[in-house]
Amino acid sequence: MSAHDMSLLGGESISIDSGIQVMQSIQGMDGAMALDDVDLFGDSVMDNALGTLPLTSRPLPSKQLQQRLDQLRARGCCQGIAWGRLGNIACVSKDGMSVDIRYMRCNPENGEWDMNDPSSSATISLVHGPPSFISLPSAGAPIVHVAWSPTTHMADLAVIDALGRISILFFPLQINRPYPMRKWDSDPVDDLHSVVGCHWLPIGNAASQSRGFLTQCSGAHWAGSEYKYNHIAQPAFGPSHPHPGRSALVCVTTNGLLRLFYQISSRHEETALELESVTAADDLITHASFCCDKPLATASKQLRVVRVGVNWGNPPSDKQVHPGSIQLRPSMKEVHVATTSWLQHGPSESTLDFSMSQLSHLLVLPSFMETSNPPTFAPAVVVTVRSYLPNETSPYDQETQSIIDRWEVLNDQAQAPHPAFEQLGPRNGAGAAPPTMTRLRKLEPVTIPKVVISMQTTTIQLGRVVCFTFSDGTVQYRDRFTMTELYNEHNTENINSPHQVGFQFDDPTPCLQVAFSPSNFAFVQVCEDNTLKLRKLHYTMGDLGSLQDVQARAVLASLTMPISFAWQQQMTFDDILAVVRPLTQHPKFTNALFKEIITLLRTVVDYSEEQQQLVDTLIRNNQLQSCLSLLNHFGFNGNFEARSFHGKFASVALNLRNIIVLIVLANHSPQKSNGVLNPLDESEVVETLVGCAEWAVSLFSWLIDSLFNLLDDPEFMALLSDQRRFQELASYLHTRNDVSVYLLLCSSTRSLLQVACRRVAGLEEISSRALTYYKTHSVTETGAALHHAYQRMYRTSSSSPVKPQDFERLLSTLGRDISTAYQRTLTAMAKSKDQTQPGATEQQQQQAQQRVELFVKSAQNRWELEMLSGANPPNIFRGVLARLFTSTLTTFKALTDPAKLYFANYDLLEVNDDAKTLRARKKAGKYVDVFKRVELVAGQQQQNTQSFPPAAVTNTAQGKGGGGENVKTEAGVGGAAGVKLGGTPSLTLGLAGGGGGGSAGAGNGANGGAAVAMTQVHSPRDEGAGGAGGGHAIRWRRCVRCASVMEDIMNQRPGFTYVLAQQRKCCCGGAWALVAKGALG
Repeated sequence: MSAHDMSLLGGESISIDSGIQVMQSIQGMDGAMALDDVDLFGDSVMDNALGTLPLTSRPLPSKQLQQRLDQLRARGCCQGIAWGRLGNIACVSKDGMSVDIRYMRCNPENGEWDMNDPSSSATISLVHGPPSFISLPSAGAPIVHVAWSPTTHMADLAVIDALGRISILFFPLQINRPYPMRKWDSDPVDDLHSVVGCHWLPIGNAASQSRGFLTQCSGAHWAGSEYKYNHIAQPAFGPSHPHPGRSALVCVTTNGLLRLFYQISSRHEETALELESVTAADDLITHASFCCDKPLATASKQLRVVRVGVNWGNPPSDKQVHPGSIQLRPSMKEVHVATTSWLQHGPSESTLDFSMSQLSHLLVLPSFMETSNPPTFAPAVVVTVRSYLPNETSPYDQETQSIIDRWEVLNDQAQAPHPAFEQLGPRNGAGAAPPTMTRLRKLEPVTIPKVVISMQTTTIQLGRVVCFTFSDGTVQYRDRFTMTELYNEHNTENINSPHQVGFQFDDPTPCLQVAFSPSNFAFVQVCEDNTLKLRKLHYTMGDLGSLQDVQARAVLASLTMPISFAWQQQMTFDDILAVVRPLTQHPKFTNALFKEIITLLRTVVDYSEEQQQLVDTLIRNNQLQSCLSLLNHFGFNGNFEARSFHGKFASVALNLRNIIVLIVLANHSPQKSNGVLNPLDESEVVETLVGCAEWAVSLFSWLIDSLFNLLDDPEFMALLSDQRRFQELASYLHTRNDVSVYLLLCSSTRSLLQVACRRVAGLEEISSRALTYYKTHSVTETGAALHHAYQRMYRTSSSSPVKPQDFERLLSTLGRDISTAYQRTLTAMAKSKDQTQPGATEQQQQQAQQRVELFVKSAQNRWELEMLSGANPPNIFRGVLARLFTSTLTTFKALTDPAKLYFANYDLLEVNDDAKTLRARKKAGKYVDVFKRVELVAGQQQQNTQSFPPAAVTNTAQGKGGGGENVKTEAGVGGAAGVKLGGTPSLTLGLAGGGGGGSAGAGNGANGGAAVAMTQVHSPRDEGAGGAGGGHAIRWRRCVRCASVMEDIMNQRPGFTYVLAQQRKCCCGGAWALVAKGALG
């Protein structure tokens, strides 16, 4: 049966085309009877009634919408805008000749969220343009599709043109600076190779898939006094790239070719498989869709389910082999499992319009494990959309509508033959189980009186909810099983989405295409005039009121779930921050959300015990880093505006952690093919550590100076001495915006301070050894810069007003006092609640002791969480603080010069937030480089006079040292003098990107991640530089989340490249964006 035929009840068929022609001929007859010429009732009653009815004109669709629907019908791979999980937004221009890279950013002027200025956007173009353009060779065909990979360490973008040529770009450091990874030069120029469907495979060997399941919080229900969170687990279907953290691109072409692009080292390889043998125009494939284990393709007349298996060709090995060194030889094998016709009209839809027989969307929903006992799997579902647009020439008075068809992919066990057949004698394969048969079962179609322009599953619900976006700018969420609309009623009993508690997308505007953010809290739409519009969720129910109300607690629960999911999946959560920020005007909302997230994720915040293992865990605690990043953003009010108490505390903690990681990385010597790489042999690395040391000793001095100021404050000392007024301590410190006491009381930040003290003392020892070496060896011309850098390091670390060793002893004394107070008080409380009966056995006594220890740890973690959120310290801390201020600090004064501390310059810390200081910094245009820890002045960017070849980027495999083989380092002081962090306790970090490192790195990603060693050759073309030696201004990077800045430095030295790779993201976990030349936004 052809695509234009409709099956009748009697088994006959009638041509739809011929039926339309007959109706049109009847309509065009000159003798057609008009209603007003026939007196149906014998009088004029009907005429008068019809004459009084208003003539309503049906709104006609725009020309742009008609063109867009034609594009969707012609090919299934024509998505011109895409939002990556790391925050990048790719948008194809109207003429298809270029792709602009946009992103969502925190405005550095006021902290509000918006789209970046187009001037700071990178452009991928088919024609040669300005220096910021990346040019791709054109074959006369426009770009029609863009797709982001699901990778978490760096974003990969597939750019596809109308001829099916595929180029892959990656974004290693900045969110808006792409580098080509695969060029489409070798792809055939043939429209039969045009892509009708593409899919990035899930990340291979992800931590969340290690047990074969993806687990997430799926909802919250009210349990009388609080919300309880539900968790679901779904199987992690394959196939996936065998290298951890990488993906692979799968495409289906018009002529039935399945192409697989996979990465080996820094290049992409390809393998292909023929799915269909196309011999006629009707056999050309128009749409294709994929789920994790069942790729699906559609032809113009049939719906076919094809299962493809991928064998990566990596032989099993008992030895520990780094995944990057495995040679892949993938092969694919297909099995056609089911076929049906997708043109099956329902009883309620029109069969007279040809456009209703053309697909616009195709989606495959994978199998879903339902939470039953025992668990059952719902079958995979194929969903298609057909849309109708009325036009002026149509003889039928039909409205705009979209029809959603669904098929379940069922696996049936074939029936066993009748036992009588066994009497016929033995047969080959006798006794074998009957093969499983796969079929497609048609479900009841759903009709919506709108035009669907986008159909996708929501990320957070793991495929349970399907999101439809319509041409009028509205959005609907529907259940994958019943297709009933969800989240359209207010519900605080069972929460699965913020839409249920008052969040809605604002200002619906007609659009042609949309791209949702990773957490579905925002989307960018392409309007009919081809402009981009950012739309976010907004809370529509007014003031939250008391946070103890059910509505306010429902809002907290609805936001906690997606934030925790984003952290677990290592996605950006900037879209959620943009939605939550207006709610932080409530004075207690930030604290409540912070505590709710930590409670749900069970994040460890208690580091009271001074153990090296706990310190290592603290550095790797990426969830705590993300929590502090949340506080840091909500406390940011603009570059030259005072931070809130929480923002100031989180900013210091995040920067302190970043300092420690940098120093550890610089002392870490990854193995290199021609020997040992020591970053401390390079002057650039040492100069960076000088800035880190200067920042750290400034922090030590500022903390002691702040404590001395409190010591001289009678009001503060009165609060410590009066037990009844001790509860006012937190509010008083909040009023002063003084975070020094909390930085010392919280065990996490106190431990970071202790580690920083040891690291700075280690740098002093290193510099002393280096200078001793130079006294007995002559300084060569190449080693002069390194000699000068070590001199600066020694001067910085040794001339601090507060000696790191003395400050560490103060912190250790305070830590012991806090631990003693915890143990004495909490142990007594636990024993009073769990009294062991006399005569208890030894086992009962051990169980009682375990309950006591569990109670103490739980209470410590709870009190530490309260202090992290800025609450008043527990009463047991009054004696600890009184001893600190009346005894310890008084003794410490003899070791320092209070006057020198008072008049010291703390601009590098950016903690002085009085109006006068902020106005002076704004007038001077001063910023602090978060990598080198030096002041930057707007408009006075440093000139880079190094001349480099044209742009090239080499992405080395993780776990191998970066850098070229022939790069000369300066005089090997580190190796010759044995300069290491000698007597100081070492902090072992598993760092992929350096030899011997593990995969659990301490990078500054949104959820950590491994540092990636990269070698980058700077391109003068990127900066618009002139000839060799002419020099150019170094541009800046700006964090899209906290608006911090750093210079966009490039260097060919392997050690510096290795250390710089750690700064792949900001210390807050936000992505870097390259600032436009001459701009600061």
